[in-house]
Amino acid sequence: MTSRVHRRRIRKSPAHRRAEMVDAAASVALAEGLEGITLRRIGERLDVRPGLVGHYFPVVDELVAESFGQVVGAELDTLVPPGRAGDTPVERLARFFALATGEGHDALSRLWINARHLSRYRPVLRDRVGCQETQWRGRLAQLIRDGVGSGHFRTADPCASAVQILVVLDGLAAHANTETGISPGSVNRLAAATAERELGLADGTLSADPTQPTQRAHPAPRTAALLATH
Repeated sequence: MTSRVHRRRIRKSPAHRRAEMVDAAASVALAEGLEGITLRRIGERLDVRPGLVGHYFPVVDELVAESFGQVVGAELDTLVPPGRAGDTPVERLARFFALATGEGHDALSRLWINARHLSRYRPVLRDRVGCQETQWRGRLAQLIRDGVGSGHFRTADPCASAVQILVVLDGLAAHANTETGISPGSVNRLAAATAERELGLADGTLSADPTQPTQRAHPAPRTAALLATH
């Protein structure tokens, strides 16, 4: 009786099982690509039968979409946290560029490219990619709105500015994954330079190392036309 009770106590809940499967699929996605996610592959990683994985994810594309959403959602929370008390919008945006253009971001860049390609043929993944793109645009646009509101940034359309920045980052991600080994500093700075131009910032403002103590940026002067839009 005692052993049976003990087994019941350690039996994993359905939610725990699903979370384990998504975590395993996320690891496969980053290391091997989304195509590597199969019921058999995830079963092997978790030492369970593929049928058990299929019980929780009858359609493997659902597991693919869940794993992609988990990885890039966590990435977004790292790059643009919902709120960072004490940091100015300029510091938050500089931190975003430092992380988004660093070498550690390459695997995630490859995942985005992989997901966008596969989403052409997989409706479930296409919906998740679209949802994540919306969240990324929204989070970055809100950061820019915060900067406009505090006087640090100047732009009449924060959403359009956010889209321009993300488009440049997408292009840089594609370039980084060509494995040419050619990456001039001017190319690496392209996204930050685009943001500086769009937001009325001086050249180099967003290139400072956010991990080092820096002098806080002063708010940018706000024109009457800009004030009339807020």
